[in-house]
Amino acid sequence: MKRVAFNSILIAFIGLGVISCKNDKNNETEAKEAQEAKEMSEGDSAMTFKLMKEDSKILWAGSKAVGVDHNGTIQLKDAKFQLENGKITGGKAVIDMTSIKSIDLEGKPEKKKKLESHLMGTAEGKETDFYNVEKYPEATFEVTDFTEKENQKMLSGNLTIKDKTKNISFPVEVSMGNDQKAMKLISKPFTIDRTKWGVKFGSGSVFDDLTKDQVINDDIELTLQLKLERS
Repeated sequence: MKRVAFNSILIAFIGLGVISCKNDKNNETEAKEAQEAKEMSEGDSAMTFKLMKEDSKILWAGSKAVGVDHNGTIQLKDAKFQLENGKITGGKAVIDMTSIKSIDLEGKPEKKKKLESHLMGTAEGKETDFYNVEKYPEATFEVTDFTEKENQKMLSGNLTIKDKTKNISFPVEVSMGNDQKAMKLISKPFTIDRTKWGVKFGSGSVFDDLTKDQVINDDIELTLQLKLERS
C-alpha cells in the first residue's frame, strides 16, 4: 500500500519545470549566456504593440521518463514588442508565475490543486522544490535578436527564471491585420532544459540515485500565443 501511495504522489508532482516533452528534440533551444537586450527604437517606421492579456498565454507540456504526460497554461502580466519593417526590433514580456495551471487534470480538482500548488511552491514544505512564486512571482523574456533564414523567423532573448538568466532562440511567426492595429506573435513548440534555470527536482542528469519511475525529463515544451494591440 505504501508503494502505491508513493507512486501516486510522484505522478501528482509532475508538471511545468518537472516534466518535459515526450523526448521530442524538435526546436530544442540551447541555453547560452545572457546577451545585451535590444533598445526600443524611436524611429518613425517603428510600431509598438502592447499585450492583450485576455487573448494571450503560454502553453506548456511534458512527461515523466516513464511516459506520464501533463500540460497546461501560464498567463502574462505584461508585454511590449516593437516591429519595424516586418522585424521585431525590441521588446519584453513579463510572465506571471503565480498563474501556472494544469489543463489535463481538469475534472480532477484535488489532483489539479496538488500539482499546481507544488509547482508554484505554495504547498507547505514544498516552497523551494520548483518555482517558489512567493519569492520569484515573475519570469521575464527580453528580446536580443531577430533573424530569418530559409523562410524561418527566429526570435532570441534573455529568459530569466528564479533570477537565473539564459539566452535562447526559437522559431516564431509574426502577423498583422490589414489595418496594422494588432499583431500576433506565435511560436512553434520549442523546448528548454529546466535545469539550466536551477529547477532540478527529479532530474536524472543531476541525481544518480533515482529509480526509473522517479526520473522526470529535463526538457519542457513551450508555445507562445500572444496577441498585441498597437499603442
